[in-house]
Amino acid sequence: MKNQYILLSMLLGGVYVLPQPSVAQLLTRAQPAYESNAQATSPAETPAGQRTRRNRSLKKALFELERRFNVNFAYDEQVVANRQTDADLDGLSLEQALSQLIESQGLRYRKVNANLFAIQPVPAKKVGLVSPAESPAPALASVSNALTNVTEAPQLKRITGQITDENNQGLPGANVIEKGTTTGATTDSNGNFVLNVSDAATTLTISSVGYVSQDVAIGTNTVVNVKLVPDDRTLNEVVVIGYQTVRKRDVTGANDVISSTQANKVTANSLAESIQGLSPGVTVRNTGVPGQQASIQIRGVASFLNTDPLYIIDGMIADANPTINNDDIESIQVLKDASAAAIYGSRAANGVIIITTKQGKEGPIRVSFSAKYGTQQVYKRWDVMDAANFAATQRTQYQNAGQTPPASVATATFNPNINTDWQDQVLQTGNLQDYNLTLSGGTKTGTYLISGSYFGNKGYVIGSGFDRASLRINTKSQIGRFTFGENALLTNSNIQNFPAGNPIYDMAGMLPVIPVQDPSYIDAGNPGGYGIGRNPDAVTYAFNPVAVRNLASNKSNFAKLVGNAYLDVKLADWLTYRANAGLEVSFDYTQNLRRLGIYQYSASPVPTSVGEDRSRYLSLLFEHTLNFNKVFGMHNINGVVGISQQTSRRDITSGSRTNLGFAGGQYFNTINAATGISNSAGGTPDDYRILGYIGRVNYTYNDRYLLTLTGRVDQDSRFGANYRTGFFPSIAAAWRISEEKFFNVDWISDLKLNASYGKLGIVVPTLGSFPYTAFINNNPRTIFGVDQTPYVGAYQAQLANPDLRWEERLQQNYGVSASFLRNRITTEINVYNSLSNDAILNLAVPGYLGNLRGNPYVNTASIRNRGVEFSATYRNNEHAVKWDVSGNFTTIKNRVENVGNQGQEINYIQSGNTRSQVGQAVGQWYVLKTAGIFQNQEEINNYRGPNGNLIQPDAKPGDIRYVDQLTVDTNNDGIPDQGDGQITQNNDRQFVGSPWPKLQAGAQANVSYGQFSLNLQLTGVFGYTVYNDVRRGLDSYQLTNFRSDISPWTTTNTNTTDPRLGLESGDQGIISNNFGYTDRWLENASYVRVRNVEIGFTLPKTLLNTLKIRNARVYVSGQNLFTITKYTGLDPDVTGPAGTTGIQERGVDNGHWPSPRVVSVGVNCDF
Repeated sequence: MKNQYILLSMLLGGVYVLPQPSVAQLLTRAQPAYESNAQATSPAETPAGQRTRRNRSLKKALFELERRFNVNFAYDEQVVANRQTDADLDGLSLEQALSQLIESQGLRYRKVNANLFAIQPVPAKKVGLVSPAESPAPALASVSNALTNVTEAPQLKRITGQITDENNQGLPGANVIEKGTTTGATTDSNGNFVLNVSDAATTLTISSVGYVSQDVAIGTNTVVNVKLVPDDRTLNEVVVIGYQTVRKRDVTGANDVISSTQANKVTANSLAESIQGLSPGVTVRNTGVPGQQASIQIRGVASFLNTDPLYIIDGMIADANPTINNDDIESIQVLKDASAAAIYGSRAANGVIIITTKQGKEGPIRVSFSAKYGTQQVYKRWDVMDAANFAATQRTQYQNAGQTPPASVATATFNPNINTDWQDQVLQTGNLQDYNLTLSGGTKTGTYLISGSYFGNKGYVIGSGFDRASLRINTKSQIGRFTFGENALLTNSNIQNFPAGNPIYDMAGMLPVIPVQDPSYIDAGNPGGYGIGRNPDAVTYAFNPVAVRNLASNKSNFAKLVGNAYLDVKLADWLTYRANAGLEVSFDYTQNLRRLGIYQYSASPVPTSVGEDRSRYLSLLFEHTLNFNKVFGMHNINGVVGISQQTSRRDITSGSRTNLGFAGGQYFNTINAATGISNSAGGTPDDYRILGYIGRVNYTYNDRYLLTLTGRVDQDSRFGANYRTGFFPSIAAAWRISEEKFFNVDWISDLKLNASYGKLGIVVPTLGSFPYTAFINNNPRTIFGVDQTPYVGAYQAQLANPDLRWEERLQQNYGVSASFLRNRITTEINVYNSLSNDAILNLAVPGYLGNLRGNPYVNTASIRNRGVEFSATYRNNEHAVKWDVSGNFTTIKNRVENVGNQGQEINYIQSGNTRSQVGQAVGQWYVLKTAGIFQNQEEINNYRGPNGNLIQPDAKPGDIRYVDQLTVDTNNDGIPDQGDGQITQNNDRQFVGSPWPKLQAGAQANVSYGQFSLNLQLTGVFGYTVYNDVRRGLDSYQLTNFRSDISPWTTTNTNTTDPRLGLESGDQGIISNNFGYTDRWLENASYVRVRNVEIGFTLPKTLLNTLKIRNARVYVSGQNLFTITKYTGLDPDVTGPAGTTGIQERGVDNGHWPSPRVVSVGVNCDF
């Protein structure tokens, strides 16, 4: 009787107090089975003849229905555990199958939305009266067993309200629980609830299967209304694969999806910088130069001349340098293998990055605003000497060389007031600003989104900066069978470049005894008196970076419009026609200004000058496609066919003039204001056309066997008639093992094998419009006849090559994707092997053959890339502390298979201290190997060649010992087995280390509790070396500063790696020590970096309601907080010489601008 009384009071008050251990967890899952009689899917939609397996677990049977009907079921694991079924579900609709499957199990279902169903226990019969809110008691199977432990409820205050879904409809069966207790209620059929809570209650936790849980502060409110949003991660993820969208689980190729939430965690100049470490197989190398794009490589090196991926923005094939605002991005798709990318044919071999921007959604106008401000600094500096230590070391240098030091050096009479810290002069605290305002909304027939943004970056180097303003408009409308819309993005960017030299290199090389400015330096050619050094005591090759900043400028402006308009016509339920017209137009302007003055030692005064470069780029894209999707029983066929035409033209005009006008202390920075006779002008047009025919067919049988056939035919005006047309096909297949009858592993949710093979193409933009033709140049001084009289003539400047064609990449991919524990854990592994054939190089041809303009382009090389990609994600969002963690790693190995053709013996490409040779990696380090330091004369005398000669006859104790490479074949077996007895730069270099990492990895974690959240991102690169060219300069002891920790060899200091201190003048040993192409300056650059840490706080609803704000979040973040590495330079993440991305010299650090440490604060608000 007592139990019945308690149950009755619970029903009347909507309150229950249950014992603690496990019932609370069940309460958050329990929901009444409203809408169980929802409109049924017709039996005809069930694939005919499909037989579902019998005698299996209930959980496995639900998995079968999920896959067959493309839906998801949400349920508590304990509800379906240890239940078996032999139900025959053949020929039934989804609702019929569900009813037959679970009703006999004491369960029921509720349709949350079109793709999500909640499975719940049938509640126990209600006793007595129903509560005023019609809120059913939490009638779980375990409740009746727990009633005996229920205690009398204390005096409570009454809370009422309504829980609604994303469409503002009442959400039945939602759970409302007083946080920290087991006191709660469920909503009725209209989403209403009544709950009595304790006076001390502060927060309610609202949850429902298929929706994101929310914690809501009560405050003094007695009415609490909450809108829940769907948990998209429980639904089938849809991905863009080029002209189509498909379920991710049905993709047969290798592609990754990066959400805007992931990418926007990092404050970045560019898209590339924001996705580092988020996708396996994607290599991103950053630069700290404001406005300069980070480099992206997908799956290694496919070409010597072009490694940039193809970018698609909302269907528009865009320029290789997209200036899109990261906050506008909804998702990023990375297409990596031939199956995924072949639809883009001749331009897809370097991978494809598809950018989908945010779109408006149905509902009232919504205003979102975000703001971020941060500071950036270089977290590491060169460790170089101050003035006093430099003078003392230089005196020792002269004394060791047996020379008399200059007077100022010998007597230490350097100006005691001069001790310039050039790093302080160059580096400053930079800042980042990022502001975004978005308005969106719409109705059932049309949506819109308008956004404006501003991004500003004052660089951490003086005289550098970047800012970008952008406006984006996206609309979409639907009238009957017609859907049309447009996506438009307008950006205006300004870049202030450092105009000359490299400040990161120069701040290390400039001497501390040289002043920034000094009256003693003033003369006619240097009116500013900038310190540049003096002979003989302060000679340096470095630029005075402060003088460079003040005497020269380089500013650029880029205005760009990228967009497209489209029309979709639904011709039938299974067939849709799309017309797409795209546009990209840009206007670029760069001005170079040179004022009067000198910024380098021994440089001659140059006249003032101004130069301007103007460029206009226009690209038009027209596409017509038919998308089809047809189901025949257990067979599904979908795909796309179409035609694509793109026309692009760039016009470049340049001009310059010397002797600027000057008045009132200011230079006139326009060309017409200059008065010099040294003028120049030029212009270059560049245009091309590409016509493509595309097709893809995806076939699926029984959601178990998948086949994809893709092909594209491209015609490109940039190639000769012999090879103007190319065909780029691919084939891919997948087998979902988890659908097989013999596979019955409950804890494996999905298991799929896939394989693909295909051919992709590469176009090298630097080839120009007509690289296959011969060029004729005019020459006003062509000599003819015996009298050698000059005439206006013409000559052939470049040889024709009508066989020039696309570079091609053949690629194989084998993958396994799996998910476990109802998709709580997802993993994917891909193994790939690609061969790039017909890679283009400049073939050396003598000028007298008609090649004075430059070596012709020839398809002559082959490059192979192999690698393994792995990614995994674990999510746990079922408790108060919600968290997920993901990680990925990539192994990449490339090898040159062929260089040269037609029987040529040349099998390498030399570039600085690298060589690309058959059997080795592209741009492999090719240097002299060192073997320590000669400690005494005896070691020098004993180091002899096969003929008894001294290998290093000019060496002295304290000099570097070099390895005599095996270059002589003494037994005629074709393998060199002996050195030649001498050290030469040409014959004794060896392959040492590699600029290409053996392993790349990324990891991130997200943790949230209540209103707090934490994001952590890590990146790691392992097994690669960097050539530290800045340290090479410092360690040469010539015309530069010294490292502060230098420890030159002496007879009393033999345990060191630094050679003896001396002067090159008259000392061949010192000259040899300073050979640039040696392994002395190759360093292990492996690193692990804390890429980003962000801590956020979502403001409580009570405060937001007062402020009339829907949602608000504040956060603080730190980027590049610390790096674990052995590399002695400023940053191990090196792109190449002076921040360039040259493949041949990747990994050369000659003043790479490091990625800065950034600390920022921000806020996101929805109104």
